[in-house]
Amino acid sequence: MNAHGYGRLSRRRLLQAASLGALAGTRAAHAQEFPTRPVKLIVPQPPGGAADRLARIFAQALEARWKQSVVVENKPGGGVVIGTLATARAAPDGHTFALLGSSLSINAAQRKDLPYDTARDLGPIARIGYFTVVLVAPADFGANNVRGLIAMARKNPGALSFASNGIGTSAQLAGEMLNHMAGIQLQHVPYNGAAKMYTDMIGKQIPLGFSVASSAESFIRSGQLKVLGVTSKERSPLYPQWPAISETLPGFEAVNWAGFAAPAGVPRAVTARLADDILAVLATADVAKAMADMGIEVRPQGPDEFQAFIQSEMRRFSEITKPLNKPST
Repeated sequence: MNAHGYGRLSRRRLLQAASLGALAGTRAAHAQEFPTRPVKLIVPQPPGGAADRLARIFAQALEARWKQSVVVENKPGGGVVIGTLATARAAPDGHTFALLGSSLSINAAQRKDLPYDTARDLGPIARIGYFTVVLVAPADFGANNVRGLIAMARKNPGALSFASNGIGTSAQLAGEMLNHMAGIQLQHVPYNGAAKMYTDMIGKQIPLGFSVASSAESFIRSGQLKVLGVTSKERSPLYPQWPAISETLPGFEAVNWAGFAAPAGVPRAVTARLADDILAVLATADVAKAMADMGIEVRPQGPDEFQAFIQSEMRRFSEITKPLNKPST
């Protein structure tokens, strides 16, 4: 190539660099201006539950920070598929995002009927942390820890059952992981809500259940239920007195995480702005106290780390040999 050709190439590269620089500058300006109108926060669960309360805590704090309305929109159904699909189909400008949880990665690993591709159609923003989930039993249950439970289950295969708050939830997954890793056969009994599950456990209708710790805490304090273990990798700093199931079954972990995601394609600068603001809110004293009161162990992650975490969860859940049943809509 002659000098004249190199000159054309250099000018072309300069023009390309200038265009990219202008685009980056435009995106950065948009991120600084964001949000420019009211924001929608989708919750794929019904009003009144833990996810709804958590979303409203963040909506209120972000609204004050942004000086724009943040409207919580509940879209329950389909094992969180309806709300997740609405998020995936929203305009990728950051003005619609969702509070999602472990069911996102469980569905991706176990279901073949999803109307979206989790990895391709959603863009992780930030993880908050996870709810402390406990395996509880009636106070007079014949085992006081997971080791004793496994011995009971092996002695009477199929005789014991465990409750969860529904098919395709982290609670069901925890039970299936316990079966898989311990080589036992606990039967799954799904419930529509925790209240009925506690009633049946106290009434000796079902011997075991996985539940959010803050939800079961009053029954534990009253002596009606006892904790056999927590499902996180290590003991919860909120409840250090309770052993982790992993202390008996190394590698056991089935956390009920919570985090925010948007449609794929949101400009990276806007995603970074969302993540920075969400994590800044999470670090405030009022929100930190609310998280502790809800039994949420704060474990923040930004977009890239959160995306890698979701992918690792999907791979890990896919290794469970027993597929989860399709949730009812």
